[in-house]
Amino acid sequence: MRDGSEQEYVDYVTGRIPALRRLAYLLAGDGHRADDLVQQTITTLYVKWQRARTANNLDAYVRTMLVRTYVDEKRLAWARVQLFREAPESSPVEDGGVEDRHVVRAALAKVPRRQQAVLVLRFFFDQSVDEVAETLGCSSGTVKSHTSRGLATLRRLLGERDFAGYYPAHALRSQ
Repeated sequence: MRDGSEQEYVDYVTGRIPALRRLAYLLAGDGHRADDLVQQTITTLYVKWQRARTANNLDAYVRTMLVRTYVDEKRLAWARVQLFREAPESSPVEDGGVEDRHVVRAALAKVPRRQQAVLVLRFFFDQSVDEVAETLGCSSGTVKSHTSRGLATLRRLLGERDFAGYYPAHALRSQ
């Protein structure tokens, strides 16, 4: 970037990394994977900065980049590489606080990626159906059906527990 916009890019990214990481963490459920998603997103943003900086809503543009990177990464060949034949056993979970958040995160990880993205954007980032549809590049009806199916899957995975109280959005802001 020879026109001096590199500093503008650095300033923007520096200010937005915490919010991007929070979104990536909610989607991926893993801090290391979240860091990888953010790195990939800001690298792509650097390459496309001249066009991106003219967007009407730069935050929404970058958030869309991150969500689409997350949803699309399953198509990449390296995503099929497995380090273990079976996942290592997790520690037993007790009722209360942090353990409950881990239960919900584990259940959310079993929901298909597009449904995960819809649930995170709708319920943790409080976006409207139309905003989520624009971010994912799909119709409002698709967002509604993904929401319904995703919530049904979570209910099935979590049993009849009232999981809404286990994972308040304000608790995620400290992540």
